[in-house]
Amino acid sequence: MACDLLRAAGLRHTPNQYRERSVFPVSCSTSSEPWPPPERTTRAGRCGDIVMTLLCGDCRNLMPAQGPYDLILADPPYGETSLSWDRRVEGWLPLAAQALTPSGSLWVFGSLRSFMATGTDFRTARLRLAQEIVWEKQNGSVFHADRFRRVHELIVQFYPATARWQDIYNEVATTDDARARTVRRKHRPPHTGAIAACTYRSLDGGPRLARSVQRFRNVHGRAIHPTEKPVPLLDLLVRVSCPPDGLVGDWFAGSGAAGVACRLAGRRYVGCEIDPDMARRARDRLATILPFPVGEPS
Repeated sequence: MACDLLRAAGLRHTPNQYRERSVFPVSCSTSSEPWPPPERTTRAGRCGDIVMTLLCGDCRNLMPAQGPYDLILADPPYGETSLSWDRRVEGWLPLAAQALTPSGSLWVFGSLRSFMATGTDFRTARLRLAQEIVWEKQNGSVFHADRFRRVHELIVQFYPATARWQDIYNEVATTDDARARTVRRKHRPPHTGAIAACTYRSLDGGPRLARSVQRFRNVHGRAIHPTEKPVPLLDLLVRVSCPPDGLVGDWFAGSGAAGVACRLAGRRYVGCEIDPDMARRARDRLATILPFPVGEPS
């Protein structure tokens, strides 16, 4: 299963990341204290203390105390429809920014409309834009019959404005499809700053920087949550932006798909979902993947 997800994401991986580990406790709590308490959780083997916790309640009240986080994933309501659950949540961004580790960052899902509507909030929270990914789906949504069919969503990475990008954890994503060639380069384009002369050679099938447009199938027809994101996409974000055994905070957990990605990647996970029924379903979903199968994946 893990190899299939990685192949879908086009990522390189180290096989021993997937060796069998101890059962990870999954909890669903209505308070700010995870259950079971940290001192009663299972101590895993290769990755140290790996804990999976799901809280039920308002992320603004529960999540700050569970940090600091090496990575925060946020899929807040976009506020683009009249559906009852699609209402923008105010006030969470400053709390998330303050809950990051010095090397931590924040990936936020959204549409261009939602980011334009909340741009001031990111500046007020003193967050700086790092990069964006376009998630291309195999099919899309038709909100208007007189406009292009939207088959993409945006995922934007931010980090604290007080930090340097060089200090933010970032595992460069690559794909194994480079072509053999020799590149001789003396300088960067003027607007990016000068560098020393360099020559490098790439090999057929060697690593190449991953594209900023990433194609993943959505989960329509089998999703637990109406806006559920595919696990391979979340797995990509977790691996490039959270160190091994790091802590991921999922502030709008929904179906718990990010928890599945963290389980596969060997990262600690704390999620929060405000809907009690959805939190229960997310908890049950995470429980089905514990423990991980013994041995190396085929």
